[in-house]
Amino acid sequence: MKILISNDDGYLAPGIIALANALTPIAEIVVVAPDSNRSGSSNSLTLDRPLSVHRAENGFYFVNGTPSDCVHIALTGMLNFRPDLIVSGINQGQNMGDDTLYSGTVAAATEGFLFGIPSIAFSQVSKGWDELDAAAKVAREIVERRFANMPQPYLLNVNIPNLPYHQLKPALATRLGKRHVSESVIKTQDPHGREIYWIGPAGAAKDASEGTDFHAVAQGHVSITPLQIDLTHAMQMAALTKDLS
Repeated sequence: MKILISNDDGYLAPGIIALANALTPIAEIVVVAPDSNRSGSSNSLTLDRPLSVHRAENGFYFVNGTPSDCVHIALTGMLNFRPDLIVSGINQGQNMGDDTLYSGTVAAATEGFLFGIPSIAFSQVSKGWDELDAAAKVAREIVERRFANMPQPYLLNVNIPNLPYHQLKPALATRLGKRHVSESVIKTQDPHGREIYWIGPAGAAKDASEGTDFHAVAQGHVSITPLQIDLTHAMQMAALTKDLS
């Protein structure tokens, strides 16, 4: 199996190093990741400047762009083979509910999915890299499942509680939960007295009912959510058609 690995925390992040180490025994891997932290970059592509690719001492490639840039460049200009799987992560912090719209981790996997390649995004629920070895072991086990019964290609969003491996409960298929609206921006001043703003924290969970990703990880389960790209609101088509008639 040939796997392309990326992330949004940057090529030096402990999460991507642990993921690469976990998958090296079972696959031929290539790592192409951002040169720095690009969290929250979503599916953005860099179109206003050229991008460069460099190779680090550990063999990882790094790009001065977004996670989507990394996967896009790898698939369309770098690699001389088509990967069997795209894997993104392991992210420092959860990507659940509405977070998936902003996540660079999920975006890297999504870019692979858009090219028709099965893709998986991995995140730890809490920040700090606690129990990263356990998360990497879970990631390897999930990759090894192959998901032969899933429609091809698939796009999976995996969130792993920061627990020792023996305390983790079996993976559950989940749906995305919902969050309350984000908290207000933090308004302050720079050293020159000019107003600046920091984006505030994400909203608390609004729908963390049974079956959601929020509920699963709160119970100690690994959450696996199948994602789709079609944003069409099918249930509103009839009403819109009627209003346009």
